[in-house]
Order: sequence, then structure tokens, then C-alpha cells
Amino acid sequence: MAQEKSQGSGTATVDAPGENMVQVTFLPEGKTVQFENGKLPYKDHGKEQSLLDVALNYGVTLDHACGGNCACTTCHIWVKEGAENLSEMDDDEADRLDMAADLQLNSRLGCQATIKKPGKVVVEIPAWNRNYVSEEH
Repeated sequence: MAQEKSQGSGTATVDAPGENMVQVTFLPEGKTVQFENGKLPYKDHGKEQSLLDVALNYGVTLDHACGGNCACTTCHIWVKEGAENLSEMDDDEADRLDMAADLQLNSRLGCQATIKKPGKVVVEIPAWNRNYVSEEH
């Protein structure tokens, strides 16, 4: 069963995920979601169980101008914790990230970074990449 918690302070304190559970926290919003690994419904953008897919499933705004096809950098995020629970970066993602603003060692594309095993992941959506005005009504 999926769970969702949010705190306005930008950091979230949530119990550790249980066996076969994934917990993802999106900063600075502080929204934390939990779901069973391998059971997340696919939302058609990015790779299945990618951080973009998780964001779309739980109403977290993460721009993805190319539809999650690794053709832009609008879903650029920073992985603050839990990188070991994510897929390895492939050459296409690395090449695309070379064009991203404010590239850091923990940079990933939300559409390409997929959750590979249960555990905790904390990501930050950079301030310049947050679009608080949604055109979807």
C-alpha cells in the first residue's frame, strides 16, 4: 500500500521503509512517498519506476519537456541519499547531463534514474528547475 507524507520545512522525517518498500523524499518540498518495489503503476513518461515516474504517480511537479525520453535536461535532479538503490547512469544519460545547468557529482535525470532495489532515496529538485505554475488544469 502506498503512503505519502509531507512536511513544509523542506526536510522529512519518516520511519525507515519496510521490507521490499521504497521510500522517496522530494526536496525542498519535503514530500515523502512509499510504495512496494516493482508495484508502482507506470505513468508513461521516463523509464518504469524512474524518479520521474514516482513524481508523476504522487503529484510531485518535475518538469519533463521531452516526455521523459532523455532528450533534454528539464528533469535534472540531485540525488542526496540512496544512490546505491538506483540504476547506474548509462552513456546516453551522461552525455545529456553534460548539457545540464549546475551539474554536480550527484546529478541525474529523473526520467533515467530508476529504482532498482528497496530502500530510501532522497532527491532535490534544483530551485531553477522547479515550475510551480502547472499548465495542466
